[in-house]
Amino acid sequence: MGSKNPPAGNVIQGRCPTCGAPSEAATRPFCSKRCRDVDLSRWLNGSYAIPGGQADADEDGDEAAMRSGGHATGSQDDDESR
Repeated sequence: MGSKNPPAGNVIQGRCPTCGAPSEAATRPFCSKRCRDVDLSRWLNGSYAIPGGQADADEDGDEAAMRSGGHATGSQDDDESR
């Protein structure tokens, strides 16, 4: 059976995710600093976003705990009432 690893000396070269050019070792997986910066800019501008479902207004659960009659943990009010 053949080995899954390439023989020594053979370099597997990927493609730049921004422009598709062969990637360079210094900026891997990108081909250049420019493509790396373009990708970073896309992340910072929100172009890359993971789609999600409808989020609750209060994601930490404080409002849900208060509605159910329970107490939210870690609030300052709990410490003052003791």
